[in-house]
Amino acid sequence: MNLTSKRKQLKKVYEPVGILLARRTKITPNIITIISVIIGVFAAISFFKEKPLLGATLLFISGFFDLLDGVVAREREKASKFGAVFDWLADKFVDGFLLFFIGITYSTPYLTAIAITANMLHTFIKPVAYAEIGFSNRTKGKIDDPLEGVGFFGRPETLLTIIVFSIFEHFKIFGGLEFGFVVITALTTLSLLQRIVYLYIKYNKDYD
Repeated sequence: MNLTSKRKQLKKVYEPVGILLARRTKITPNIITIISVIIGVFAAISFFKEKPLLGATLLFISGFFDLLDGVVAREREKASKFGAVFDWLADKFVDGFLLFFIGITYSTPYLTAIAITANMLHTFIKPVAYAEIGFSNRTKGKIDDPLEGVGFFGRPETLLTIIVFSIFEHFKIFGGLEFGFVVITALTTLSLLQRIVYLYIKYNKDYD
């Protein structure tokens, strides 16, 4: 499962909303990113207060806003390098908050530490690869690199899993978020290893 590799199909769902925002409002992409972060933080707090359905709802809204900033930037032809970096950091800020508060509420400190570490490494292996291997070509403002489709469990899958197990938590079925957090930790770690193995096989050679 790699929802990122299905970006073109998923765009049909959210892109019209982003285009509408770009044409009918003056809201900037960075403001949309900030709104996404604020809602994401409230989602994390909701999980900490053991309100999983509210947390899942806010998380869905936060994730949807996160998809819109890039659409608005491209529609207005105002995509910037800062915006790309800011969006990336904002995602990791929200992810860190979410995993921390869900972990300390529904899991153990040790598993929480592993989950957050694996999640951050899974993302930040990409800029390291950009710098060391030299991916720099861009398509519509996004760096075009082979890691985009490598790693079966990234941010979209993590958020979707949290939402699904939040519903299970509400109805007290399938282990709820306690089991869901184990699933997220295990799959994120395996997905990270997949990316490392891919880079090793493809780029394990001396510098030119």
